[in-house]
Amino acid sequence: MYSEQFQKSLKAVEAARDANTVLEPRRMTADEKDALLAKYHPDYKKEEFENLLIGPNKGEPVPKELAAVLQAHSKIKAGDVDLNAPDYDVDVLIIGGGGAGCSAAIEADEAGAKVMIATKLRMGDANTMMAEGGIQAADKENDSPAIHFVDAYGGGHFAAKKELLKKLVCDAPDCIQWLNDLGVEFDKDENGTMITTHGGGTSRKRMHAAKDYSGAEIMRTLRDEVLNREIPVIDFTAALEIILDDKGNAAGAVLMNLETGELYVAKAKTVILATGGAGRMHY
Repeated sequence: MYSEQFQKSLKAVEAARDANTVLEPRRMTADEKDALLAKYHPDYKKEEFENLLIGPNKGEPVPKELAAVLQAHSKIKAGDVDLNAPDYDVDVLIIGGGGAGCSAAIEADEAGAKVMIATKLRMGDANTMMAEGGIQAADKENDSPAIHFVDAYGGGHFAAKKELLKKLVCDAPDCIQWLNDLGVEFDKDENGTMITTHGGGTSRKRMHAAKDYSGAEIMRTLRDEVLNREIPVIDFTAALEIILDDKGNAAGAVLMNLETGELYVAKAKTVILATGGAGRMHY
């Protein structure tokens, strides 16, 4: 039995059903859409943002919750660790064990570097695993990175950083081929040609998928490659602080085992952040 309040809602829907069925909503103008977003959408409400006061992004507006985290005091004190006695010493420290982190580890290992991955969950517990629809690359005869750029730039309301978008669309075909060569089972026709479909806002069919579990298939392949190469993975371990050398360059990180609370010092010549942005910070 529905509650009294819910029954009122049901009756209101039923009463308006006939009128709503034949209603043809007027298409909103661009200005009306912007006004609606500014009033209700948390990513557009100016009062939900503040400018950062510190760091390389000083002066840039970010959500207040993110500013609070970035500008908070560290979870540790300088005396909690001994930087002169590192627990790990590698060429490349990769923070994050998802698709980006594993890809970086594979390429660094291929180049002969001593690599290590630190991830706060397990390798593969990441957004890549959750992706279903597929990934786009302009690798067909009737397509090009330039056309891909125009589609993506317009589809993103012209808000993308053009230099990053250029990198994405130009590198995408080689990345698809790289994944295919590693063993990702992309959908293909009887001749072995990759099947591509339309994505949202695209003028060409450039979506490459593996059924409806594209991310899981990509992550399966990358994870197997990392394991086959015997690249060390320190799981359930988060990076708390980036260690800087006397020139201000990244030289490692302080890691914390999330199960035991133990702290570790990882020394590295290069640090790669592959943490997926702020998506898992759970404001």
